[in-house]
Amino acid sequence: MKSEFHDQPRVFEVGLKHKIKMLDCGQLQLASDEQITFITEGGSEYDVARKSWGFYATPSLNNRLPKYGFRPVLVKSPQASFFIFLVEKNKEADFEIYLKSENHQIICWLDSDENLKILVETFCE
Repeated sequence: MKSEFHDQPRVFEVGLKHKIKMLDCGQLQLASDEQITFITEGGSEYDVARKSWGFYATPSLNNRLPKYGFRPVLVKSPQASFFIFLVEKNKEADFEIYLKSENHQIICWLDSDENLKILVETFCE
């Protein structure tokens, strides 16, 4: 793993209606079969694993992510961009406020076995 952290983070704004100030703190470069774990103040964990073909962007949607404190959700922006967000357990109210402020729409929660079954039946069979 190679890392480069900024002494002075780059500051930029995101958001459509309400500008949110973001800080770009640096970069991590993972080699194949390396993993990095991000941990929240509340103890939730999020792993990103590098493979020769790309990344495991998330742990398993309906198993490890929920066990480690996150709910994955597919979201659509007003510009028809799609995102997978990871909502920390007990932060759903904050997430709802964010969705409303940005006019984002939940397509489906990806930690639901029922929703995942529908996706499989719709797209794989």
